[in-house]
Amino acid sequence: MSSSALLPATGTPHTGSCGKTASTSFTGSTKHELSLHGNVKPLQLAANGSSRLAYRSLVLKNQWNLSASSSSANAVTTFDDDEVVPSSVSDEKIGVLLLNLGGPETLDDVQPFLFNLFADPDIIRLPRLFRFLQRPLAKLISTFRAPKSKEGYASIGGGSPLRKITDEQANALKIALEKKNLNANIYVGMRYWYPFTEEAIDQIKKDKITKLVVLPLYPQYSISTSGSSIRVLQDIVKEDSYFSGLPISIIESWYQRDGYVKSMADLIEKELSAFSNPEEVMIFFSAHGVPLTYVEDAGDPYRDQMEDCIALIMGELRSRGILNSYTLAYQSRVGPVQWLKPYTDEVLVELGQKGVKSLLAVPVSFVSEHIETLEEIDMEYKELALESGIKNWGRVPALGCTSTFISDLADAVVEALPSASALATRKPGDTDSSMDLMHYLTKMFFGSILAFVLLLSPRLVSAFRNTML
Repeated sequence: MSSSALLPATGTPHTGSCGKTASTSFTGSTKHELSLHGNVKPLQLAANGSSRLAYRSLVLKNQWNLSASSSSANAVTTFDDDEVVPSSVSDEKIGVLLLNLGGPETLDDVQPFLFNLFADPDIIRLPRLFRFLQRPLAKLISTFRAPKSKEGYASIGGGSPLRKITDEQANALKIALEKKNLNANIYVGMRYWYPFTEEAIDQIKKDKITKLVVLPLYPQYSISTSGSSIRVLQDIVKEDSYFSGLPISIIESWYQRDGYVKSMADLIEKELSAFSNPEEVMIFFSAHGVPLTYVEDAGDPYRDQMEDCIALIMGELRSRGILNSYTLAYQSRVGPVQWLKPYTDEVLVELGQKGVKSLLAVPVSFVSEHIETLEEIDMEYKELALESGIKNWGRVPALGCTSTFISDLADAVVEALPSASALATRKPGDTDSSMDLMHYLTKMFFGSILAFVLLLSPRLVSAFRNTML
């Protein structure tokens, strides 16, 4: 088990984006086979300081249930900065698990990282009958996508900065919690690269944590991001007696929190002021997309939460007298299948044609800089925008270790603690049988999987031709 899953640790200090010295150590990571089966319904926690539950799709609500270990399972208590955390909480050994996507740290990591990504059934959703194709298909897609992806990572320095930034956020969160009189062990679990979620969970068990808060670093919930990482936890809960009895609070989404909304508005307001005519700038929210079938067939609440998130941020800006026009589009689609629309690249061209001259890009679904911001937005989309007639381009940085943002995450953790309860395991009979297999097969398998294969088919033909010659 690598010590890198737990922060802070001992090692060589470096200065992070928080402006503070952080100490981290990364040694002895071993590769894990990812657990890639089943689904999960995470615990829905009102993490905005009220008793209101955030949006949940009916599909997810009906598929899962939780058993609370106490009658206070749904209670959420708010503690002010100067309020002492109750002794009952202080006596616990608290852990906070930060979940993130992960990213290749070197160019040699790109292909295995992509394999882990596409081997996840929450990324490519195969019906049960065809799940034996998951890994072969992941191998095929990752092999053919790796050269292009390597070019992208090479353009931003040869690897993703996501791990370094997440480590800095973990250290900043620990300091912020200490200021609120809460000492907690902070763990980082990446879904597709080191330190894997499984590594962090293993360390949590070794440290004998008595209460755990799970905090995905995705503001909005999607089955392909937070849901996938939480499913790993759910699978472990079903098999491990320690975790099955561990009180856990899962902050499923937190885009609605005042601290997040105001932090985003602060960044937007600051970047707008850099334009010569700030009032003429269109605010361009670009969110990571998901296949449309996730929303329409699987009940993913991501689109609804994203639209709600934009409304909250713009409401905050309006309250400050910032009346700029704005729009929302979705980036990073893969293959010819239909993803959430409108698409970022198409909207940029349309805006240029309509005479928009000044644009401020806002990567609203990311809290850390990585390839989607540094290469896709800063390079590809900027170039496209300028070619389309947009003269003035700006981009809001990811939140990173912004002090107000980190402080609000610390508040969310403290508020989540009273809600910690044992997670119920899934009943044996509660399977995918509720879905119509043929409907699922047609829309998810032929619509998504064959589309990937078709996308790659010219190169496949060429590869096979070269093999035969």
